Amino acid sequence: MSVSDTLFTVVSFLVALSILIAVHEYGHFWVARKAGVKVLRFSIGFGKQLWSYRGRVDGTEYSLSAIPLGGYVKMLDEREGEVAAEELHRAFNRQPVAKRFAIVAAGPGFNLIFAIFAYWLVFINGVPGLVPVVGEVIPQSVGAEAGIRSGEQVTAVAGVETPTWEVVLDRILPYALRKEAVEVALLTPEGEERRATLDFSTIVGEPEPETIVTSFGLRPRSPAADPVVAEVMPESPAQQAGLQAGDRILAIDNQPIKTWEDLHQIVLKHPGQPLRFSVERGGAPLTLEISPEAIKQDDQTFGRIGASAQVDQSLLTELRYSPLAAVAAAADKTWDMAKLTLWSLQAMVTGQLSMKNISGPVTIAIYAKESASMGISRFLSFLGLLSVSLAVLNLLPVPVLDGGHLMFYVAESIKGSPLSERVEALGQKIGLAFILALMTIALYNDLTRLFG
Repeated sequence: MSVSDTLFTVVSFLVALSILIAVHEYGHFWVARKAGVKVLRFSIGFGKQLWSYRGRVDGTEYSLSAIPLGGYVKMLDEREGEVAAEELHRAFNRQPVAKRFAIVAAGPGFNLIFAIFAYWLVFINGVPGLVPVVGEVIPQSVGAEAGIRSGEQVTAVAGVETPTWEVVLDRILPYALRKEAVEVALLTPEGEERRATLDFSTIVGEPEPETIVTSFGLRPRSPAADPVVAEVMPESPAQQAGLQAGDRILAIDNQPIKTWEDLHQIVLKHPGQPLRFSVERGGAPLTLEISPEAIKQDDQTFGRIGASAQVDQSLLTELRYSPLAAVAAAADKTWDMAKLTLWSLQAMVTGQLSMKNISGPVTIAIYAKESASMGISRFLSFLGLLSVSLAVLNLLPVPVLDGGHLMFYVAESIKGSPLSERVEALGQKIGLAFILALMTIALYNDLTRLFG
C-alpha cells in the first residue's frame, strides 16, 4: 500500500470513528443535561489532551485526546470525588433509577438515530445499482438447485420488493447465515411471474464471511456483458494499436472472448506483454497486437489497454426515495441491521457462526477507506452499519458496557436498592475480561485477513 493510500485509510478511519463516538457521547451528554445532571467533561478520545475548551454552561470542559478509540462524558458523582452540598441534587449518583437509565441508554439510542439519519440521506441522495437480472447460475449451487435460470429477474425476497441487486443480497443474507430457506419471486424473460425457493440448509460447514453473499450461486448480468468497444482513450495502448469504438473482440491469443469480463481478466494478468486480439470490425475480421500498460497499485501490477465497454443502460438503475418515504425505508434498514447484528453475536456464542466474522480496527479502517473512495452514499451506508453495530454491542448486558450498567439499574429497581460495591466490582472485572478477549479475537482476525 502506498503512502497516500495509507494516509487516506487512516484519515477515513479517524473521521468515521470520531463521528460515531461524538454521536454516542453526545447522547449521554444531552440527556444528562436535560435530566439536570452536571457534566464536567465531554471528551473524544483518551489519554493526553490535544485540545480543550471550557464552556460557559457549568464550565463543562470539551476536549480532544490523543487515542481516538473511544470517548467519555464525566458527570458530577460522589463516587468519584467530593461534591459540594449545594450541588448534590445535580450529582449523577443521586438521580432516580429512571433518570440514570435514560442517560446511559441515550448513547446507543443516539447511535441508532444517527444510523436512521445516515440511511435517510443515502436514500434521498440515491443509490446507483444493477437491475437484479440473473446473468450466471453456478452449477450445483443453491440457486441452481432452486431452478433459477439466467435472464430471470429477482423481483422480491420473502415478500419484500428488490429493485436492485444490492437489495437482493441484503434480503438474502440473513437466511444464508441462518441456513434457512427463503422464497424469491422471479420474472422470466417472457414476462411470466413465478416463485422459487433458495434452501440454504444444504450448505455444509460454517458460512465464511468472504463468500456468504455469493453462496447462493447467482451472479448479476453485467451491463457491459458484450465485448464491444465503446470508447478508446487517447494515447492508450489500445489507440496506438488501432482499436476503435464499435470493434467486437472475438478472441485474445486464440482464447474465445464471450464477455467484457473475459477480456478484462486477461488484460489484467498480462501487464507489458503483447497480446493478439482477434477483432470484428464492420463484419470483417481483423488482428491487432496490443501490449497492456503496466499499472502499479497497492504493491501489485496489473494490465490496462485504455478501452471501455458498451454499457446496457437498461440494466442500470437507481434506488431513490422521497424525503418522507426515505424515513420509513431508513428505519426498516436500521432495524434489519440491528436484528442481523444481534443474531450474529448470538450465533457466534452458540457456535452457529464462525468467530472469523468478528472484525477489529484494521478491517474497519480498510472498509472506511474503500467506502469513502466510492462516494458519499457508500460512506454514509458504512457509517450507518457501523453505528448500528456500536449501538447493539454497547447494549449487551456486559459490565463496563452501557448494557451492563442498564442491567445493574434493572436489578436495583427489582431489589429496591443499589447492588453492593463488591458485586459491581466483580461484574466490572468479568466485563473487562470479556472485552479484552473480544478485542484479541478481533485483532487476530484482522491480522489473519491482512497477511493471509
